Amino acid sequence: MQRAGGRQAAEPLVRVKVWDGWVRAVHWSLVGLIGFSWWAARAGRMEWHMLSGEVILTLLLFRLGWGIAGSDTARFARFLRSPAEGLRHLRHLPRREPDTEIGHNAAGGWMVLAMILVLLAQAVSGLFTDDGILAKGPLARRVPPGVADAARGVHLLNFDVLLAAVALHVLAVLAYAALKRHDLVRPMVTGFKRMPAALAARAPRLGSPWLALALLAAAAGVVTVIARQG
Repeated sequence: MQRAGGRQAAEPLVRVKVWDGWVRAVHWSLVGLIGFSWWAARAGRMEWHMLSGEVILTLLLFRLGWGIAGSDTARFARFLRSPAEGLRHLRHLPRREPDTEIGHNAAGGWMVLAMILVLLAQAVSGLFTDDGILAKGPLARRVPPGVADAARGVHLLNFDVLLAAVALHVLAVLAYAALKRHDLVRPMVTGFKRMPAALAARAPRLGSPWLALALLAAAAGVVTVIARQG
């Protein structure tokens, strides 16, 4: 069907639920907690810094479990494609085209995995860190002093890596908005994306909230046991 002037009628857009509340809650909680952890360390409030790190580790452990057994768009097996496909996707970044991705695109999936790994390195190294003055992770006394010193070095260096990863993530979101006119932020806030009606049938299966609560409780239990080692 064509409109007057020969222009093809635009395909109607419908709202498709692409992100569950668990993925969105973890995403935005980590955004806030990273900033809070940085502030607490700068302010010398190391008890708050350690508590924030424990919450971050809890969320990361939950996200790993949810990435295996959760909603379709949360599963690593669904959004991690080959590195070659990710590179091909980046080569097409300047091309303006409709957003037809149900979840993470081929490049974005690898960015998500990288962020999780960098955050895990930050949280886990903090468990073993001992600066001899203010900060002592709950597992620092269970390792030789040399290991605790090395963990502190990793913790400090990896924070710069984390900042670079965050900056790259923000730049990627801005690039998609500017070059492709893809709004990646709104769906991560609302959970919904406006997509061509033909894709509505591909709406992802959402994971069980009871499973999510069980995974979150298990993650919190593991971190609580670790925290009590101090």
